[in-house]
Amino acid sequence: MTISQDIFPPRRSSVGVRVGTIDVGGGAPVVVQSMTNTDTENEIATAVQVAQLARAGSELVRITVNTAAAAKAVPAIRARLDDMGCHVPLIGDFHFNGHKLVTEYPDCAKALAKYRINPGNVGHGKKRDEQFSILIEAACKYGKPVRIGVNWGSLDPELLARIMDENARSNDPKDAALVMREALITSALESAARAEEIGLGRDRIILSCKVSGVQDLIAVYRELAARCDYALHLGLTEAGMGSKGIVASTAALSVLLLGGIGDTIRVSLTPEPGGDRSREVVVAQEILQTTGLRAFVPLVAACPGCGRTTSTYFQELAESIQDYVRTQMLVWREEYDGVENMTLAVLGCVVNGPGESKHANIGISLPGSGERPVAPVYVDGQKSVTLKGDNIAGEFRQIVDEYVQMKYPKKTVDA
Repeated sequence: MTISQDIFPPRRSSVGVRVGTIDVGGGAPVVVQSMTNTDTENEIATAVQVAQLARAGSELVRITVNTAAAAKAVPAIRARLDDMGCHVPLIGDFHFNGHKLVTEYPDCAKALAKYRINPGNVGHGKKRDEQFSILIEAACKYGKPVRIGVNWGSLDPELLARIMDENARSNDPKDAALVMREALITSALESAARAEEIGLGRDRIILSCKVSGVQDLIAVYRELAARCDYALHLGLTEAGMGSKGIVASTAALSVLLLGGIGDTIRVSLTPEPGGDRSREVVVAQEILQTTGLRAFVPLVAACPGCGRTTSTYFQELAESIQDYVRTQMLVWREEYDGVENMTLAVLGCVVNGPGESKHANIGISLPGSGERPVAPVYVDGQKSVTLKGDNIAGEFRQIVDEYVQMKYPKKTVDA
């Protein structure tokens, strides 16, 4: 699936960054990223969760590297993942002591595909400059890219004070929100300039400026994009739980992405206790797919239901089909080209069911209240068969399977 360049601008960053096997920026598709919430010192639990996130579709996975034991575990985590056939690039998230960890544990520095550095958490005064330099020099030594990730919860206090003082002396001082935004952008750009001075190429730098307010995030990234051509990572920090986190992230990221801003994204959802961490990956994919920027799995259209659809059968079928195609994509993506672009429709009554079913590759119109207990199926706009009885769900899944085998070409296997 591709977007029309007449409607939306092309990807903004012209500078490409290679993160392990993944291309970021430079015209590459927007990349989905996620982060583990396991204790990295527990190498088994961390490797298992990384693999789960990768299977869900995360193309980059970030892990916390905060202690000596965590740094020691990183090479073992990488080895476990490789043994599992999971080669997703790992990003090391460094704060406060990263300069020591990359120096004292070179195997950790080598095993990571990228480093994430927060300029506000690498030290203060002269130590900040020295410790930032050590991290950048390690990236240069091992050929690793770096994300310079500024966060409004941990801004460099000296930089913020400097910008506030400059604003106070201005003949036209800005309000506090604008000063905060300027501090975020300045921190990112000055840190990137310093990294380049040390020797890190522009093609190894990714920037982010994260806040938790939707309008603030949009304003910050629009200004940042206007003032640089680095690859940009998008994410609404501390987005929240459940529908609030999903809606806020979707609102912010969609506006930016459709404006041509952003090269990687993460949806920072707070999972419910015992919840599935990979939900944030699914939401990120759905943002990209529903905005027309990428396709990951076949989408299932379904009506919301009304007084004509007092039975819950169409809801159950829609849910089961969505779960089925997401599960099957693990197999289909290895065997067939283009299945992710397939569209399905599960409609609940005769009003719009037949007509809307014809707009999907495969659509089924289930009977509403008082309608004949039959369900016509449409394939590429043409009525194919009418299903009835107790096994409509199973027969519909079989139609989907047969369509995939017939419609999409088999992938060629290199000898």
